[in-house]
Amino acid sequence: MALQKEFLGIIPARYGSSRLEGKPLLDIVGKTMIRRVYELCSEVFENLYVATDDERIVAEVKSFGGKVVMTAVEHVNGTARCLEAAERVFQLEGKTYDAIINIQGDEPLVDPEQLRDIIACFSDDKAEMATLVIPVTDAADLENESEVFVALDKNHNALYFSRSVIPFVRGVARKEWLAHARIYKHLGLYGYTLQALKDFSSLPVSFLEKTESLEQNRWIEEGRKIKVGITQYDSIPVDTAEDLEKVRKLILAREK
Repeated sequence: MALQKEFLGIIPARYGSSRLEGKPLLDIVGKTMIRRVYELCSEVFENLYVATDDERIVAEVKSFGGKVVMTAVEHVNGTARCLEAAERVFQLEGKTYDAIINIQGDEPLVDPEQLRDIIACFSDDKAEMATLVIPVTDAADLENESEVFVALDKNHNALYFSRSVIPFVRGVARKEWLAHARIYKHLGLYGYTLQALKDFSSLPVSFLEKTESLEQNRWIEEGRKIKVGITQYDSIPVDTAEDLEKVRKLILAREK
């Protein structure tokens, strides 16, 4: 019988943001954003930490009983911050975990089922990196320049990530594509084994990563595999003041 695997949840939360300064501490219907993310994730993870570069976020997480580690201010990307945080947690707890799940700190509507879906990717013992997609059901998403699309192989490994809609459906008007192809958009949730996280962070920036501005393409270009879980649960990242108001309204409606 396979041994039960242990997972570590890490929520990177930076104070600085070019579009929404201090967003982890912004109020969303009586709770900070980081608290909402943490409380939802704690429904799934017994071992959960916020990784931050700011003492104000440290103080907030401790105020509601959460666990937190400090990381360096400067990191080239969120993956590097996740690796530093994981190594600090391993030192604190004197143990390692089978996989680390990197959860975005600016998604206060993250669904616990999403977290269970990405954890399930590691039921494949060969999985070393994993992420989630959701089927596109609204043709408007095909026109949204902020979306990222993913093509999969038959074993649910990612073939490519692109800011263009893939696959391209030749000879069909774009508004009709969903009737002719299964199209997936990417959700920014990742899981790694510790070794994969170390390997990823040590690789140089690749051509496809730089071209698309999508760091996950670095791993594929290296010839490594990303296991993809298909979820039915979407979420809304908060990048702008408009996103924040949208999320506030949704949560207010839920909690009435």
